[in-house]
Amino acid sequence: MKDVYILDAVRSPRGRGRAGKGALSNIHPQELLAQTLLRLAQKSGVAIADIADVVIGCVTQVGEQGACIARNAVLAAGWPYSVTGTTVNRFCGSGLQAINFAAYGVASGEQELVVAGGIESMSRVAMGSDTQYLDAGNLALRAKLPMVPQGISGDLIATLEGFTRADVDAFAFESQQKAKRAIAEGRFDKSLFAVTDGDGKVVLDKDEHPRGDTTLEGLGQLKSAFTDLGAAKVGPNGESLDDLAMAVYPSVKAIDHVHTGGNSSGIVDGAAVVLLASKSYCDAHGLKPRARIVATATAGDDPVIMLTAPAPASKKALARARMNASDIDLWEINEAFASVPMYTARRLEIDHARINVNGGAIALGHPLGATGACLLGTAVDELERANKASALITLCIGGGMGIATIIERV
Repeated sequence: MKDVYILDAVRSPRGRGRAGKGALSNIHPQELLAQTLLRLAQKSGVAIADIADVVIGCVTQVGEQGACIARNAVLAAGWPYSVTGTTVNRFCGSGLQAINFAAYGVASGEQELVVAGGIESMSRVAMGSDTQYLDAGNLALRAKLPMVPQGISGDLIATLEGFTRADVDAFAFESQQKAKRAIAEGRFDKSLFAVTDGDGKVVLDKDEHPRGDTTLEGLGQLKSAFTDLGAAKVGPNGESLDDLAMAVYPSVKAIDHVHTGGNSSGIVDGAAVVLLASKSYCDAHGLKPRARIVATATAGDDPVIMLTAPAPASKKALARARMNASDIDLWEINEAFASVPMYTARRLEIDHARINVNGGAIALGHPLGATGACLLGTAVDELERANKASALITLCIGGGMGIATIIERV
């Protein structure tokens, strides 16, 4: 297999994912992704016609995000008709999966230059617009595996692991503080670009979701987000969602609903893409890559607790790279809920100081299909800034999956 190099990465700012309220809510998702593609081409300087494909992750592929948003964004960007596009859905891992799929094309020798990343405009295409249930209404599957909403899964992890409300709030506070420092020091500036409207007016040039004034006291006053949902009677015999989850985990007598809007990932709009190339393409065009993809992996785990698979996915990627968790300088573990990176860190025995050093989705937001690409780009920038060698990016995924990618700085 051939080496796969990361030439560059860009992302939009993340806007609040509220219809008519967020700064990006008036930008069609195709146009948001098109601007991101254009910025990547401008920044990297490659010949657009050389791009073999554009692989884009998007979770809610309906309405404005339907009809192969990857291809439509290529056309909206005014790129040559010869540049193709395809759209991928692996739930919250979609953006990173798109990058990994693109990497396979380069590694195989079939492609020389590929763009990959993700998009999600959550203010315009609401989460769950495609289906209300993870099982898509398959009652036979539901009888076998009651896939409860992810917030309840996050609370179930916390309950089993003994993470208290104070624990998850402390993690969330640290995420906000890390993001505040990163923004103040310009750590995101290398990849970030300003999004404009149809008249060329800047509508957003910085992340809109972070709350640098967050306090532990304020976090502690927030109401649990999933208590009422957990009590909802939806089972065939009148069981609540909590009851369905506890039936799979009978050792749990009551789920401690510790997650709130303050210690869970934020709903935002955003897009991010990276440029991957072969060594032969880099050599032929005098291009200096920034990083190399070392190993990738996916893993499955119990779909009821759902959010634990970043740990086995990371282990698989580390084994393929012949590395240990202690060999990784920087970890980007998506903060879907505070319990997820806390659980992953515990299972892999990761030094907390190496995790999400510039904050995560609790502070910055989680634009579902784009987050994996956001995290990878952030990791590349931070490896260079801190003069570090390696990073591992991992995300939990609906249905009990995880994804991981290891990169090294060139």
